[in-house]
Amino acid sequence: MWTDAIDLRDFYRTSLGRMARRLIRRRLRAMWSDVHNLRILGIGFTTPYLGTFRDEAERVLSVMPAPQGVIAWPDDSPGLCTLADEGELPLPDVAIDRVLLVHALECSDAARPMLREIWRVLAEGGRLLIVVPNRRGIWARIDFTPFGQGNPYSLAQISRLLRDNMFTPTSWSQALFAPPFRSRMLVASAPAWEEIGRRWFSVFGGVLVVEAQKQVYAATAVPAFKRRRLYVPRAPALPAGSAGRRGQPSA
Repeated sequence: MWTDAIDLRDFYRTSLGRMARRLIRRRLRAMWSDVHNLRILGIGFTTPYLGTFRDEAERVLSVMPAPQGVIAWPDDSPGLCTLADEGELPLPDVAIDRVLLVHALECSDAARPMLREIWRVLAEGGRLLIVVPNRRGIWARIDFTPFGQGNPYSLAQISRLLRDNMFTPTSWSQALFAPPFRSRMLVASAPAWEEIGRRWFSVFGGVLVVEAQKQVYAATAVPAFKRRRLYVPRAPALPAGSAGRRGQPSA
């Protein structure tokens, strides 16, 4: 089930949402430290995170899935965000160098078609970075944040899903070790929670941040999608003794 874009925007305006954005951004920048002259596409509700790449990347675009809705972005320049079906991205083949997926994989009922479509638009050697709720984390168990919605994943589950759809996981990290409570003291101490969590409780972060690379060689081993066929039911056979031509009485 998709979380509405307006609800996601409102969450990131709260102190808890700003804290989550800040901590996840650190992980994203650590994994994508150099994006100069690259074309970056965000799928899902990625606008709180794409801004950190705009000054370096050649181009930054955002696609929000149709069931999620769309919000104009950015506020200070012509729009870079559009609404589209996550299984039919309005982009040509091998057009994008990096894809960021946030608030998308856990909500979609068509995760495999979405990943295949991402594979199609990624350039050779392109990389996919996914932020998804961690099945072991406390954020996935409390539903008043967007990270408590949809289907959380374990690292083994998301790695298997990526391999099944022609991606090779290359690295992973976690974020949001602080509990998702609105206490000012807790929000202020979030950086300390992150440091302690990564050092001592490394499997219990609120979200998994997983990077994967496009497998070019795998395309020859996976059959192409077949077109849907239209099946027309056949008329039942005539009973014995009936005329050979339908609609005529028997002799």
